[in-house]
Amino acid sequence: MTVKIVIGHRLGKGQAVADGIRAAGGEPILIPGPGADMKVGDVMAAEGAALGISFCGSGGAGAVTAKAKYGHDIEFGMRSPQAGITAVQQGKTVLGFGFLDSEELGFKVTEALLKKLGESA
Repeated sequence: MTVKIVIGHRLGKGQAVADGIRAAGGEPILIPGPGADMKVGDVMAAEGAALGISFCGSGGAGAVTAKAKYGHDIEFGMRSPQAGITAVQQGKTVLGFGFLDSEELGFKVTEALLKKLGESA
């Protein structure tokens, strides 16, 4: 099963998270350019993505915007891969982090998502 995960980073980064998603068997969709976190909900809707990951200083703006525009269940202000895993296990569809562009985060969140989707299938 391939799942699409959208990444939006305030500073236009996110490549390490994308590498981790790819390594775990997911399909990363990295939004290019600065301010990309604010487009996570829009790109998720356009791509039919299962999950969005937003990065900014506080870890919340992109996630809150996705909730306001599309009604996503969100968790934000997170600072660790474990927090992301817990959010996925709780059914959150948009995750807001501080600047945590790491391959470990992408891998572990994707792994948790694939497990959750497998359980619900």
